[in-house]
Amino acid sequence: MTRLIRFNKPYDVLPQFTDSGSQDSPRATLSKYIDCPGVYAAGRLDRDSEGLMLLTDNGRLQAWISDPKHKMDKTYWVQVEGIPDPDALKNLAEGVELKDGITRPAKVRLIPEPPGLWARTPPVRVRKTVPDSWIALTLREGRNRQVRRMTAAVGHPTLRLIRYSIGAWTLDGLTQGAWEDVEPPRVPGPPKPSQKPPRKPKPPAARPPKGDRPRRR
Repeated sequence: MTRLIRFNKPYDVLPQFTDSGSQDSPRATLSKYIDCPGVYAAGRLDRDSEGLMLLTDNGRLQAWISDPKHKMDKTYWVQVEGIPDPDALKNLAEGVELKDGITRPAKVRLIPEPPGLWARTPPVRVRKTVPDSWIALTLREGRNRQVRRMTAAVGHPTLRLIRYSIGAWTLDGLTQGAWEDVEPPRVPGPPKPSQKPPRKPKPPAARPPKGDRPRRR
């Protein structure tokens, strides 16, 4: 039976179960929080980002969730330096020119600080002379460190980044570092081919010898 897990990843946790950088590395991984053999992350979330991750033991479901070609919305809560003006928000929405090309259209809006937000460890460094604000940014692509590069490109560096949702799954009701099983969806597409061996055709019925055939009258 397919298993699907939603997890609220804390800051400074690698989005994998082992740290391939060093056997003696003190860096935290998913194994510190999730003890479920056979599940793997459906998509990544940077070490310095927080929020929703999905994990599954079904390769087809993993690919469906993580592949950008399926255009699954991902919404981020982003604390940025400064207060974006309408032009900056318009640029984020219409597409920002990055080194690897212009970003796809996105949805963006200013929001108040999300209610009930957990404290980050370590705390975010803010400058007393510069205000900060929050935006909700919804993307349908997943380039490397895309949100941070987008906000920097419009003059508002990211201070804190939390992924709130992936498709229909959200962080709602999930405390930091907690996980739970959720109902896996039916992956659209053609059904898997049958695993049963093909049926052998029946051999043709044996014809009686020519001498024994009844004569036509």
